[in-house]
Amino acid sequence: MTLAPETTDLMVQLQLDEGWFTVCGLSRLTPGRGVAALLPDGRQAAVFRDRADRLFAIDNRDPFGGAAVLSRGLTGTHRGRPFVASPLLKQRFDLATGQCLDDETVRVTAYAVRAAVPQPPARD
Repeated sequence: MTLAPETTDLMVQLQLDEGWFTVCGLSRLTPGRGVAALLPDGRQAAVFRDRADRLFAIDNRDPFGGAAVLSRGLTGTHRGRPFVASPLLKQRFDLATGQCLDDETVRVTAYAVRAAVPQPPARD
């Protein structure tokens, strides 16, 4: 049986040094579009759900222009690799690795990401 993600309580979570960080409900992500998420340390991540329902997360800051805009970029694939093109200067970043496809010397942070059932808070 296949469950439509929109009918589940699945939450999108990123792996940070401190553990898994909940970003939002899976149903809040539109396939082919990104959203920006504020991380506990003040940085931002760009979180994507592709049209195959795979989840990706990379740093939201465009290293070429310095602005936090990668979540607003256009998504696509190049040789089977999912990418986002920056809305500033159009450099493409591999969503799985963070590697810039147009300048091999540049990379942004890529985060492990998952959809998980939220855990109830621990009771003391």
